[in-house]
Amino acid sequence: MNRYTFLSLCLLVLGNMLHAQTAQLSGQVVDSLDRVGLAYASVALFDLDTQQQVTGVLADSTGSFRLTGLSSGTYRLQVRFMGYRTYELTPLELPQGAALDLQQIPIQPTTRILDEIEIAGRQRKTLHQVDRQVFDAEQFQQAQGGTAVDVLRNLPGVSVDAQGQISMRGSSGFVVMLDGRQVQMDAATLLAQLPANAIEHIEILTTPSAKYDPDGTAGIINITTRKGAADGWFVQLNGLIGAPSIEPYGNAEASRRWGGDATINYRKGDWDVSAGLDYRRDDLAGRRVGYVNSYLGGVLTEFPSEGERSFDKTRYSGRLSATYSPNKDHQLSMSFLVGDRTQYRTADILYAPQQRLAISEADFRGVEAYWDLYREQGSIFTQGDVVDSLTYYNENLRVREGDFLIGGIDYTWKLDGQGTLAFSALYERTLLGGPTENVVLGGPDLADSLQFQYNTNDNPLDGLRVKADYRRKLGDADWESGYQYRMLYHPGDFLYQDRDFANDEWVDNPVFTNRIELRRQIHGVYTQLSGTWHKLQYVAGVRVEYMDRQVTIAKPDTTYAYQIVQPFPTLNLRYPLGESTALKAGYSRRIQRTTTFKMTPFPEREHNETLEQGDAELLPEFIDLAEIGIVHNWGDQSVFLNTYYRHVQNVINRVNTVYNDSVLNRIYTNAGNAQAIGAEAGADLYPAKWCQLHLGGNVYQYRIQGTLFGDEIDVANLIYSINANAQFDLTGTLSLQAGFNYLSERVTAQGRDSRYYNPSLTLRKTFLDGKLAASVQWLSIDMGLLESNEQRITTVRPDFFTTTNYIYEVDRVMFSIQYRFNQPAGKVKFIQSEFGESEY
Repeated sequence: MNRYTFLSLCLLVLGNMLHAQTAQLSGQVVDSLDRVGLAYASVALFDLDTQQQVTGVLADSTGSFRLTGLSSGTYRLQVRFMGYRTYELTPLELPQGAALDLQQIPIQPTTRILDEIEIAGRQRKTLHQVDRQVFDAEQFQQAQGGTAVDVLRNLPGVSVDAQGQISMRGSSGFVVMLDGRQVQMDAATLLAQLPANAIEHIEILTTPSAKYDPDGTAGIINITTRKGAADGWFVQLNGLIGAPSIEPYGNAEASRRWGGDATINYRKGDWDVSAGLDYRRDDLAGRRVGYVNSYLGGVLTEFPSEGERSFDKTRYSGRLSATYSPNKDHQLSMSFLVGDRTQYRTADILYAPQQRLAISEADFRGVEAYWDLYREQGSIFTQGDVVDSLTYYNENLRVREGDFLIGGIDYTWKLDGQGTLAFSALYERTLLGGPTENVVLGGPDLADSLQFQYNTNDNPLDGLRVKADYRRKLGDADWESGYQYRMLYHPGDFLYQDRDFANDEWVDNPVFTNRIELRRQIHGVYTQLSGTWHKLQYVAGVRVEYMDRQVTIAKPDTTYAYQIVQPFPTLNLRYPLGESTALKAGYSRRIQRTTTFKMTPFPEREHNETLEQGDAELLPEFIDLAEIGIVHNWGDQSVFLNTYYRHVQNVINRVNTVYNDSVLNRIYTNAGNAQAIGAEAGADLYPAKWCQLHLGGNVYQYRIQGTLFGDEIDVANLIYSINANAQFDLTGTLSLQAGFNYLSERVTAQGRDSRYYNPSLTLRKTFLDGKLAASVQWLSIDMGLLESNEQRITTVRPDFFTTTNYIYEVDRVMFSIQYRFNQPAGKVKFIQSEFGESEY
C-alpha cells in the first residue's frame, strides 16, 4: 500500500471517530420550475424552541445534502439560494436514530421572476453559484445543429479563433467535464465532437474546489446533457444539411455539410437507460495567403505563397449509459462509447517564386523591414544580385484519425448515518495516427516531381482512472475526502520516408524516423470542508498529487524522468447581500500537464515550409488563479462582474526557429512566466417582452517574461473579447436571433495574432407546441463587405519573418430540424474520452 492510499484511509477513519451516529436528515434542493438541482444551496437546521441554528451545510453539485449526528427533537429547516424565495419547513419532527429523506425540496424563484414567467413564459438563463456560473445552452439558437464549440463561443470570457482554438479568459488550458465526470483531453477536439443539441447546461468553474482534478490553466468547463424528467420515454431527433458554398475559394472539391443525431432515454422503476447516436460531415473551405523570409549565411530568402487550405471532417459515435437504483442508498452506473473521427487537411500552395538574394550583414536591414518593402513593391528582389529563383507547387495532405473504445463504471453507496461512499473506474483504448503526404512540383508547367515525402505515425493509447470519494458531516460542516489513481501509457512509432525517384523506391529518413513512449502515473488525495458561517458560504480544501512521468526515445536510447509532489489548495467564498446580490471570491492552484505530442523531440512534417516537434523535458505549467466578483439579479434579469488574476510558471509556447533557408521548425518550449490581470462582465437583459439580450465581455492585460533560445523576452498587450446575442420573438412560435463574437489582436512570445470576428443570424420556427422546430442559420456573415472568419498570424525573430492570413469560408447557410418526444429536463451521463482526445 503506498503512502497516499494509506493517508486517504486514515482520513476516512478519522472522520468516523470524530462524529458519532445519531439521527440524520437528507434531501435534494431543486428549482421548482424545471426540477434541476441547485448546486451549493444553503441548508440550515434550527431548534424550534430556542431558534438557534443547530447545524448547516451547502448542498453538493447536484443540490443534494445530508445532515448527520442530529439529536432527536423538533426543528425548523431553512433553505436559501440567491434569486429564490427562502424555503422553510416547520415543524420538523426528528425521532431518535431516524434517517429521514425529504426527497426533492422545490424552491421558487423570487416573486418578480414568477410574475415575468407568468406574463412572458420565460425563465432565467444564467445562474451564479458559489464556485461556478451555469448557462442554459438552448438560448443560443445559432448553435443548434452545431457542436459544443458553437455554444461556448457565446459565453462571457470564452473566445474561439480562426484555428478553432478555444480560450477561457485568454487561456486554452482548461479541463472539460461531462455530467460531472472528470476528463483529461484537448478541449477543442472533444467539444467539436459533441452535438450542441444534446447539451442542457454549461457550467464554468474558474476556481474549482479540491475535489476536482487540478489540471487546466483556466479552470473547468462542465457540460450536462439531456434526458427525460419522469418515468417513460424521451426521444430527441435532429437533422442538419448545409446549402452549397457561396464562396468556394477555388478549392478542388466542394464542401459537404450534413449530419444527424439522436438521443433516446427510458426511465422506469429502478432503471434509467440512455443511448445516443450521431454522425456529422462538416467540411470547411478556405485559403491561406502567406509570406516568409529568412536570413541565413548572408543570404536572404523570400517565399510568398497562396493556395487552398481546407478541411474535410467526419465524425460518428455511439453511446450507451445505464443506471440501476434498487433503493435510495445504492446506485450503479455503466457507460460505453465507441467512435471514430477523421480529418483531412488539404494545403495545396503555390510558391511564386522562392528567391534568394546575397546581402551582407552590413547592408541587412532586419527581416521585418523587408516585409514592409514586399508590401510596397510586391517583391524585395527588385534590385541586387539574385542567387537563384524557383516557382513550385506544393500538394500537402495531412490526415488525422482516431478510434475510441471506452468503458466506465460508477457506484454510489449512501451509508446509513455515516455519509456517502462513491467508487468509479474508467478504461480507454484509443488508436491514433494518420499520414502526411508532401509533394513538390516544379518545372515550366509545375508537373515535374521535385520532392515526395511521406510520414505517418501509429499511436495506440491506454488510459486508466480509478477513484474513491467519501462525504459526511463533520460538526457543522460538510467534509469530503478521496483518493484517485491515473495511468497513461502512450507509445508512438513515427515513420518518415523520402521518395528516391532514380530507383523508384521509398527510403527511410533516419533523422526523423523514431519511436517514443510516454508513461505517466498520478496518485492524488484530497480533503475539503464546505458550509455556512454567519451567512458566509465557503468551500475550502487541499489536494496533494504525486506524478511520475517517464519519456523514452528509441534513437538515441534515452529516458527522461520527471517526478514531483505538489499541493493544490483551493478556497471559494460567497456572501449574500440580501436575496438579489452576492459577493464572491476564489483561489485555486492548478497544473497544466504536457501531451505526448508536445514532448516528441523529433520533427513531424506539417507542410512544405514547416516542421513541428516537441521537447521530451518539457515542464508542466503551474498556475495560481484568484478572482473577486459581484452578481446582482432583479426579476429574471442579471448582471455580474468578476476581476481576476492568473500567474503561470513555466508557460508553454509554440515558437519558430529556422531549420533551413526555406523551412521553419515549430517547437514547443517553456518560455518563462506569464500573467493575466483582467475583468469579465456579463448580463441577461429583457428590454422588452419580445426581446432578450445576452451580453458578455472580457478584457485583460497579458504579459510574458522569460528567456527564449537565449534571448530575454518581455511582451505585453491589452486583449479583449465581446460575445453578444440578441433574440427577438416575432410571434409566439417565430424568433430571430443575431450573434456577434469578436476577439482583439493578441501578442505571443514571438509575434502577434490579428483580430478575429464572426457575425451570425438564425430564424427559428416551432410547431406542435414546441415539439417540432425548424431553423435557418446564416453563419459567418460577410457578403463581400467584411473580413469575417479570417485571422493573420505573424511571427518574427532576428533571422526570420513569417505572416500568414488564414481565410475560411463565410456566408454559410444551414438548415436544421429538431423533434422531441416529451420535453427534457436533466442529464444523460454519457461517457467520453479521458485520454485519447488530448492527443488527437
